[in-house]
Amino acid sequence: MIKRRIFEPEHDLFRQAAADWADRELLPHMEEWHEAGIVSADAWKSAGDQGFLCMWADEKYGGMGVDDFRFDQILVEELAPRSPGFFLPLHNRIVGPYFQKFCTDEQKTHFMPQIVSGDSILAIAMTEPDAGSDLAGMRSMAVQDGDDWVLNGSKTYISNGHLAGLYVVAARTSRDNPHAMGLFVVEADMEGFRRGRNLKKMGLKPQDTAEIFFTDVRIPKSHVLGDPSQGFRNMMVGLAEERLIGACGYVTSAQRAFDITMKFILERKVFGRPVGTFQNSRFKMAEMKTEIDACWTYVDHCVQEHLEGNLTAEMAAQVKLFASEVEGRVVDECVQLHGGAGYMDEYEISRLYTNARISRIYAGTSEIMKEIIGRGLGLDDRRKKA
Repeated sequence: MIKRRIFEPEHDLFRQAAADWADRELLPHMEEWHEAGIVSADAWKSAGDQGFLCMWADEKYGGMGVDDFRFDQILVEELAPRSPGFFLPLHNRIVGPYFQKFCTDEQKTHFMPQIVSGDSILAIAMTEPDAGSDLAGMRSMAVQDGDDWVLNGSKTYISNGHLAGLYVVAARTSRDNPHAMGLFVVEADMEGFRRGRNLKKMGLKPQDTAEIFFTDVRIPKSHVLGDPSQGFRNMMVGLAEERLIGACGYVTSAQRAFDITMKFILERKVFGRPVGTFQNSRFKMAEMKTEIDACWTYVDHCVQEHLEGNLTAEMAAQVKLFASEVEGRVVDECVQLHGGAGYMDEYEISRLYTNARISRIYAGTSEIMKEIIGRGLGLDDRRKKA
């Protein structure tokens, strides 16, 4: 792997601690969770005990008070190969920050300790069966009733859907303005809330993904995050970081695919010689190494920009697009180099291949990323029509 220059000695120590913990607590259960279609809640509690959950949280809530993105980047890199369905970044850097940015001190006192400890696992509920990524087409509605809100609707493709204890739910708060939305915290035991089936997926089998339903769920004002008309704007705040988190995982998976393929082609023989000694194998591995090293450099550059407060929506879209496309090409080539073994579920490369297919879809499809990048260049067809 190319030399990386963004980490300090404390990050190296943290990486070793995270790797040791994952080897001990996650890796031995990978097959069990794959078959069950869900990660054990005990793993989340263990992560909380280690201080790996929402490390940015204030010490008075049980956190470390350290908001350094690189620590979460390291968790992504060390946990992904050992347990790809353990969606720690969703809890830490996608949903958790809503509580940090939009909660009152009183709300933080109530919610944060259970989030940091792992007693309550987090999920975010935006996507709906008919609306997909089109938030303006959202139908879930919250209507004010005195000091409370009454929530009705449904969501789908919800990661951590069965494990979660706290759901941040986006819902319309105006029938006339599709952009007037609120963010509401739904607790799993609230009356009128129901989980649907654990959805069967192509890949990421250990990651529980569910449909969820709301029937006259009464939301007290203590469970409203921020201004109930500004949820759309608030959801946009963390999108760039979400896409950067994704890129960190995509390049990690590409590197893992490359490493296990290198081992395989040096051991597997065809016509009396290792597969890796054929010119085609050498050329393919050379191409992949070049792409992966370039991707590591690009991701680390964007992390540095993020640390300095300079990560833009366009930059995040570019790194998400590039890293997910590199991952897709690499896992495909690596399956080919495995031959028939690459098609067998018992081989890790087969799972890396199916897991990777979602990378070009969630957190914004590759096509949406290209739209964002193109508009950033001033190439907006709406401008031309005007």
